[in-house]
Amino acid sequence: MRHILCGLAANPALPSELVDQLISVADDDIATELASRADLTRAQAVALAKRVDTSAVQLAYKGRPTAADIDPSVWPDAALALLDQGLGRPQWAHLLATDPAFERREKLAACPGLPSDVTDTLAADPDVRVVAELALWTTPDVAARLAAHPHAEVRRAVAGNEATPPATLAALVTGKGLSSAGRCLVCDREETPFVHDPQCPRPDCDLLPGASCDGTHESTGHAMLEAALRNPATPVEAVVGFVDHPSRLLRWALAARQDLPQPAYARLASDPTPGIRADLAENPAIDESLIRTLADDRDPDVRRRLAHHPHAPLDVLTRLARTAKIGATLLPRIAAGSPAEIEELATSADPGARMLVAQRRDVPPQTRKRLADDPDARVVKALAPHPGLTEAQLRAMVDRHGVRVLAKVATNPDAPPALLEDLARYEPAVPKVFREIARHPQATHSALLLCLADKRARPVAAGHPALPPPVIEDLLADADWRVVEAAAANPSLPPAVIRDLVNRL
Repeated sequence: MRHILCGLAANPALPSELVDQLISVADDDIATELASRADLTRAQAVALAKRVDTSAVQLAYKGRPTAADIDPSVWPDAALALLDQGLGRPQWAHLLATDPAFERREKLAACPGLPSDVTDTLAADPDVRVVAELALWTTPDVAARLAAHPHAEVRRAVAGNEATPPATLAALVTGKGLSSAGRCLVCDREETPFVHDPQCPRPDCDLLPGASCDGTHESTGHAMLEAALRNPATPVEAVVGFVDHPSRLLRWALAARQDLPQPAYARLASDPTPGIRADLAENPAIDESLIRTLADDRDPDVRRRLAHHPHAPLDVLTRLARTAKIGATLLPRIAAGSPAEIEELATSADPGARMLVAQRRDVPPQTRKRLADDPDARVVKALAPHPGLTEAQLRAMVDRHGVRVLAKVATNPDAPPALLEDLARYEPAVPKVFREIARHPQATHSALLLCLADKRARPVAAGHPALPPPVIEDLLADADWRVVEAAAANPSLPPAVIRDLVNRL
């Protein structure tokens, strides 16, 4: 019965008075579904929050209840949720800044627009985790002040804050003008020198694997450098020298920066770490020469990521289509292609080029028709979900290419009901087709009944409003709880059945 109630709580056809009844018996799971309802009234939201305290946060992020309904002494976490959205009241911040639970103070520290005296209180918090959270999100002037904090963890957070002034970030990288940190999380808890065992058996230990301190707070200092190198506000002259640093993580932090000189990118392109080269491959700041170099990279992920570069030359993309697993995605360079470039790709002798352009959903009708008749199944598979294709074109795709294009044809938004029924009956059956039909808005009850026979499609089909009401009612007794919830959430479940189920409570 519990899964039925969860499904009913999400059912858009549930009348308002039955929503009230479910609120009166809601547990955490039912409350989660009820809180997501688009038709939940303000009064119902307040009643639900009173019934299930934890739902107040979810409701607050959805804008119900509002600040007028929240008492921060009763629902402090909901008050924090509103403050996090800039919708709370300033006096709440004063109250929560001294909350006994450090987790709430930590959450408050990340909220925007805090009063200056609250910020000062949090900056002096006895728990360094609260101060570090403030340092990560605070304003430039406060970040600059916290850069000199005696705890290395706070400085690490300052280094990651994009609002930190560039001069302060440069000082964190070089150490110039700053005294050494006095503590870190490691030496707060352990006698130094200490290296945290990556296989630490202590269940209450939250130190990171490999965290270490010999008195210089080296692991936290390294993390601070990494954060600063990744921070786009850190001046390029302070970071460029790290392209040859022995630390792989520090070199990696530079790969996505868009302000390095081209020689620095060239050094990173020859880095032995594939992940560094892969991040670099997507960087829009690298030049064409480097793009062509990376197109021959031995690592497949580097080549795949390079295909997503917004300025990749079309000939490089065509080559990558043959050697990299790009997947069914519209690449940025293809999306930005001119009409002449699109026509060039669509008429290319290379099926990889035609496949790339087939991902676009705005090609001219004549180009779409030509691609629909393509002899290569990969091209047709990419085009099959394209709006505007006729039933005759979709059927011709299936006749020519069979199971290779079946699932993609089933995703086409213009696929008519009769075609979906034929796809569901296709032999040999393709399981993914059933899942696509089960979520298709034009699927008929006949096609959906066939989808119910597939284990993975069954929960999807159970929620489709085209299912006959008696079938939906029968699915409420299914052995699979996912099917039960989907059926109970089906808006075509008869109102009398819905009412009877709720009245059984």
